[in-house]
Amino acid sequence: MVAVLLVLAVLAALPWALADRQARTVRPCRRVRRPAPVNGDVDVAVLLDLADAALGAGAAVPGTLQALGRAVSGPDPAAPGAALRQAGSALLLGAPWEEAWAGAPRHLAPLADALEPAWLDGAAPGPLLRQAAGSVRATRHRQAQEAAARLGVRLVLPLGLCFLPAFVLLGLVPVVIAAGGGILGG
Repeated sequence: MVAVLLVLAVLAALPWALADRQARTVRPCRRVRRPAPVNGDVDVAVLLDLADAALGAGAAVPGTLQALGRAVSGPDPAAPGAALRQAGSALLLGAPWEEAWAGAPRHLAPLADALEPAWLDGAAPGPLLRQAAGSVRATRHRQAQEAAARLGVRLVLPLGLCFLPAFVLLGLVPVVIAAGGGILGG
């Protein structure tokens, strides 16, 4: 029995022993530079927080939108920065609210919805922006929890297929061999 286990251990270790030695050498890792976020990579909750800070400091809504647009602009003309700059410029030129936001991406809707009462009715934008940011974060948290729950269900079968044979081979086979050897030998 010990000889069988020893042979199995040697056979299991054989691929690592014969592996290319170059793959096992230590190489210094290189730092990977990530490109600046563009398009949908801009977090709307962060934009809401930045707008709240700018408006709380006394900036006007069009100026805040233009500043946010410059902060998140990228090389793509369809990036959210361009839409924010365009909305701010349109509001400065006297365009109606709906027309100013007509070309904005859908993921910027919480920002537009939170700023609309401030622009049209003169309401304080701070509480609306904070509430919208909290709502965006709560929705994202709920979606992450649902995805984690779905992942747990999806992992049951693959883990069962991996661990059940390992349990049988490492836990039950040696016991059966030892019991069989005791019964047949004794």
